[in-house]
Amino acid sequence: MNKSLKKLEVSRFTIAYKRLGIVLVISSLLSLIFLYPATAQPESLKTLTVTGNGIEKIATTLAEVSLGVEIQEKTASEVQQEIAKRTAAVVDLLRSEDVQQLQTTGVRLNPNYEPIDRDNRDNRQRVITSYTGINLVSFQIPTEQVGALLDEAIEVGASRIDRISFTATPEAVSKAQKEALRKAARDAQAKGEVVLDSLNFVSKEIINIQVDGASVSQPRPLAAEQFALSESRMSTPIIGGEQTVRGSVTLQISY
Repeated sequence: MNKSLKKLEVSRFTIAYKRLGIVLVISSLLSLIFLYPATAQPESLKTLTVTGNGIEKIATTLAEVSLGVEIQEKTASEVQQEIAKRTAAVVDLLRSEDVQQLQTTGVRLNPNYEPIDRDNRDNRQRVITSYTGINLVSFQIPTEQVGALLDEAIEVGASRIDRISFTATPEAVSKAQKEALRKAARDAQAKGEVVLDSLNFVSKEIINIQVDGASVSQPRPLAAEQFALSESRMSTPIIGGEQTVRGSVTLQISY
């Protein structure tokens, strides 16, 4: 009888001990849950990408000119001598006027042919009848001086004007590029604010900036008929106009 009671007491103690162990384990797990809560999943970043543009116009204060001497004579030596003489006079004039970036851009000497017998189409033989020589130079000069200088160049021997175009100085272009980018950045930011505000969102911060560049329009050429050589003089003031610089900036804005 005593043995049975002892076994019953041991059994009850064992069960109680096991229950206590389970309770302790559960309590430990609960404490861990409270001490180390599950890490919250980060909210995906909402962004708006917008591109702004800026335009800056600058005066074209420099004229880029290409002119030269063209001669046709019976012999190559006659052409060379006459071209050398006239070109030297033109170059001396340009140097005396302190033009910038003076350089030779073309030298050519070509024979001119004619058929031996023009009435006989079957006879394709040709003979050299003369030579044409061309010597071209290019330079830069302030726009307001170009008309008078071209008059003088023609007087000393220039016989052709190939090109006149207008451009701004490098310093003016650099300054305009910076200003165009400033305008583009402000434009992009303003566009972003307008879009977000219209959708009842509030911009937080700019998280990425991309400078797309600041391009410069090509120098504006003067129409050929405006500087064609003629009996009239070219000393009438020539106006260069404007050159356009376009900047572009892209912003990524979080909201």
